Amino acid sequence: MRILLTGKHGQLGRCFQDVLTRANHELFAYDSAELNIADAQLVAAIIQQVKPDIIVNAAAYTAVDKAETDSENAYLVNATGPKLLAIQAADLDIPLIHVSTDYVFDGAAVEPYLPTDETNPQGVYGASKLAGEQAVKAECEKYIILRTAWVFSEYGNNFVKTMVRLAKERDVLNVVADQYGCPTYAGDLAKAILRICEQYEQGKVLAWGIYHYCGDSPISWHGFARVIFFKAERSGVIAKRPQLKAISSDQYPTPAKRPEYSVMSTEALADIGVQASLWRSSLDMVLRRLAV
Repeated sequence: MRILLTGKHGQLGRCFQDVLTRANHELFAYDSAELNIADAQLVAAIIQQVKPDIIVNAAAYTAVDKAETDSENAYLVNATGPKLLAIQAADLDIPLIHVSTDYVFDGAAVEPYLPTDETNPQGVYGASKLAGEQAVKAECEKYIILRTAWVFSEYGNNFVKTMVRLAKERDVLNVVADQYGCPTYAGDLAKAILRICEQYEQGKVLAWGIYHYCGDSPISWHGFARVIFFKAERSGVIAKRPQLKAISSDQYPTPAKRPEYSVMSTEALADIGVQASLWRSSLDMVLRRLAV
């Protein structure tokens, strides 16, 4: 199977390349310098040249706060790019797997969001990602949109690596305790995407649409930090756990509003033959890798 991957240097992109090394597929991976997904002519030229069997879009503008003052670039990458990829996917009659976010919701729910629940993004990042979803749905019939959240891995910048670094630098840390979500290991998401690709290759009928892929259980940022520190100390990544203090979102203001509750239901994943991320066990693995 010929798979075209965008965003190869991101957390998901790098993890997807890792899982592909153990699979017998041809991967054509691009970063933003090699393939600007907002460039219609370039997108068309590369996809028509490669003629992939499936497209995986892991490229995204993820600077949530910066997006508030850089909306043009956020929309180019998160909305225009997916639209152009979807147009080419439709032209070749191949599937597009596109990754979206929990930020399409407003965070006002009291129970896990379903893929069918009403969206209401509260910032530019979420609005641009929602526009990308809408473009994919409008331009091609064969698509899987995977909304994910709180992504971490051994690569790039993420909450786990930040907490480990700060634990080595400080004795006391303040972490927001009134925002809840589901941590997701990028490597688990990568395996889920490969599983979808392989089911398509095997001729299985996929239920095209929007799904939620995230960790199997919710937690607050404060609770997540506590788990990280406990596991990191036990595995020798940090020498000593710092004192952890709970603060409110109001005490840690940011340019972009974060959803207070972005827990998403993953029950529908059974329709595409994958399971939610077991984030606690995946966290152990990431910490072991960071300890090397």
